[in-house]
Amino acid sequence: MASVSLRLPDEITQRLEKLAALTGRSKTFYMIEAIREHLDDLEDMYLAEQRLIDIRAGKTQTVPLEEVMKRYGMEG
Repeated sequence: MASVSLRLPDEITQRLEKLAALTGRSKTFYMIEAIREHLDDLEDMYLAEQRLIDIRAGKTQTVPLEEVMKRYGMEG
């Protein structure tokens, strides 16, 4: 595992310390989890933005919801 050094605002450090003490987990555990979750969100957001750009540029086709529902037997 790689080592990374960063400066955190005192408020975040205090919150991490409090959470770690409360739960018995390490500050590192929570920093990794927070980064992992935020990266997931960012990747999803950028993928969605790229898909929208592709749709608007005519590079990607869309399927109407009604067609998807019909295709999978979910007609209402």
